[in-house]
Amino acid sequence: MKQRLIGIVGPTASGKTSLGIALAKRLDGEIVSADSMQLYQGIHIASAAPDEDEQCGIPHHLIEILSKEESCSVADYVALARKKIDEIIARGHQPIVVGGTGLYINALFNHTQFVPEQTDLQLREKIEREYDALGGEEMHRRLEQLDPETAHRLHPNDRRRIVRAFEVLASTGRSQSEANAASHSQPSPFEPVLIGLTFADRQRLYDRINLRVDLMMQNGLLEEARSTLELTGGYGLSQAIGHKELYPYFTGEKTLEQAVDSLKQATRRYAKRQLTWFRRDERIHWIELDRCQDPLSEALLFISTKG
Repeated sequence: MKQRLIGIVGPTASGKTSLGIALAKRLDGEIVSADSMQLYQGIHIASAAPDEDEQCGIPHHLIEILSKEESCSVADYVALARKKIDEIIARGHQPIVVGGTGLYINALFNHTQFVPEQTDLQLREKIEREYDALGGEEMHRRLEQLDPETAHRLHPNDRRRIVRAFEVLASTGRSQSEANAASHSQPSPFEPVLIGLTFADRQRLYDRINLRVDLMMQNGLLEEARSTLELTGGYGLSQAIGHKELYPYFTGEKTLEQAVDSLKQATRRYAKRQLTWFRRDERIHWIELDRCQDPLSEALLFISTKG
């Protein structure tokens, strides 16, 4: 018997946290965050991480565990999440993954296997110089001869990914498509139960996003963004949605009202990208919140059909 692993996914501001907590109360569950921003300390407002009161006594994991200076790859996240899931199962509780970072959800629920790799900066720089000298069209043509499957997915102007494909070939002796196939060769120990939250009327979601941004500003988002900028110098985590849109206000390039409008627009666009990503996964059972009177009951009913 595979272990049931529940996932609550969807766009930002759709109510994933609330449904996750409600399910955890009914199913004796613990929540594992799958949000790339909630991993970090010091951006509590921008990441919309639930505080102690909002967690309602339900154990939450992978929230505010990293400093702003640390990095977390998809492989790093999956390793952390699997460890927490195993611990939750060992306690006899139900793991519930909640979040909107599609790469994290995809890798975790598809049981992607990551091979530890060390970056050879000299090799990368050599390939980058070769790309710059020969041009994207020629490098893409050469990649087609060595790894046609990967080349088919890449545009000749996609310098970073083409360089990466040659880097994998040179360092491992196998193509990136072969490496990707190997990463999914082991069956998952989990039975995925994925629930997506959305709205039939997209404007309802956008209205919720606009309201959330207004509340974030009232709760101190501007000061949080200023602190992040001062610490990071405008690099790394400071480029996440929720902070970078406010920086033009600090430099005098925009009024505060204009900066906030930019943040709302960027967040709406991000939500649209999230929906596009998750719509590709046919395993997800979608709940349209503006057409469903009792999302918790519908979620529980769907979960019951999965054993």
